Amino acid sequence: MQKMNEIKVMRDPIHGYIHIEYKLIWDCINAKEFQRLRRIHQLGANFQVYPTAEHSRFSHSLGVYEIVRRMVNEIESLSTILTEYEKITVMLAGLLHDVGHGPFSHAFEHVSEFDHEEYTAKIILENSEINKVLKTVDNNLPHDVVKIIQHTHPRAILNQIVSAQLDADRMDYLLRDSYFTATSYGNFDLERILRTLRVRKLAYDEEQLVVKYSGIHGVEDYIMARYQMYWQVYFHPVARSYETIFIQLFRRLKDIYQENKAYFHDLKILVPFLRQSKPTIQEHYQLDESGLLYCCALISEKTDNIAKDLASRLLNRKLFQYITNTPENKKLILKQLKDMNLDEKYYLRSESVKTNAYTPYKGQKIFVELLDGEIVELEKASTIVDAITKGEVKQEGILFYPKEGVDDGSN
Repeated sequence: MQKMNEIKVMRDPIHGYIHIEYKLIWDCINAKEFQRLRRIHQLGANFQVYPTAEHSRFSHSLGVYEIVRRMVNEIESLSTILTEYEKITVMLAGLLHDVGHGPFSHAFEHVSEFDHEEYTAKIILENSEINKVLKTVDNNLPHDVVKIIQHTHPRAILNQIVSAQLDADRMDYLLRDSYFTATSYGNFDLERILRTLRVRKLAYDEEQLVVKYSGIHGVEDYIMARYQMYWQVYFHPVARSYETIFIQLFRRLKDIYQENKAYFHDLKILVPFLRQSKPTIQEHYQLDESGLLYCCALISEKTDNIAKDLASRLLNRKLFQYITNTPENKKLILKQLKDMNLDEKYYLRSESVKTNAYTPYKGQKIFVELLDGEIVELEKASTIVDAITKGEVKQEGILFYPKEGVDDGSN
């Protein structure tokens, strides 16, 4: 576990500095698969709504690493129970947890039909620069990192640090996304939460991160920040409209590929994502947002009018309209599409999203240590969270469709 000659630091608007102490961490940051994250927007299509939301998966991943680094070093009850190997492994999991993301992040999962966590694991485990770096320390290290990312590590406390209800991933992206969207919805007191986190043992000697009762207000703010960011930022209908066009473009390209493979002679980086077989990690590496948008520029000059139109809409922000999804509205839109001679397969998409401020999932909960030492679920310690968990889940269904027909360039 070789350390650097001196601690390297990188400036960051959220954490002040990112601190790199180990050469292994530094080498992973400089691996080409991690550097690719500079070319992937953190917020997918939200830069179409919030002009300054241009931050990348690269900076977010560094931020998650920094929070994990602070947790394993500054939370005494955590620092004392972890070995150096475990600390470095969980820091690496925080750093590399998003390395498998495709262009426009989660929207790409709709068109490629694979989960970004699947490709994160493949990149770490298979023939990549990151894999080679990790194996210079220990042949088992890639597998141990992936276990944490996939929430299967036998030491559950390591999984909780990176991905749980109150974890380094969410704490960074809420603060970072709020900052770069110039909104206040995602703000909460990170320092207070870190100061009040402890490791305690529950039934069957299971290690669990808990929050002291004195930190409960910080957690309540965190819960509300998460709720507000989802509805005000992450689920913004304009961003989803942009993503809809992206998804519909790939639907059209897949259909063209079945009929006319010659169409893609100059779009070779797209082909692996149009075939039935899964792309290799090298093919995944080659497709970033820069390459995808260049392909859109080429498609906008090609002969297929539907693909040409959808690609031009992506490039020039000619977004779809949106309306509440009701039978009456859908019937009206279908008539409009027919009048404009537009195929509903490519020009109509329905989406339904729902979320609650706090819903324990996959058996995960936030635990609070009361003043008398008793450890209880958050909803039992907070009247605010208790009321939230009993409330209705907010759900929203939207139809996306174009306001005008296709410009075939004939005018």
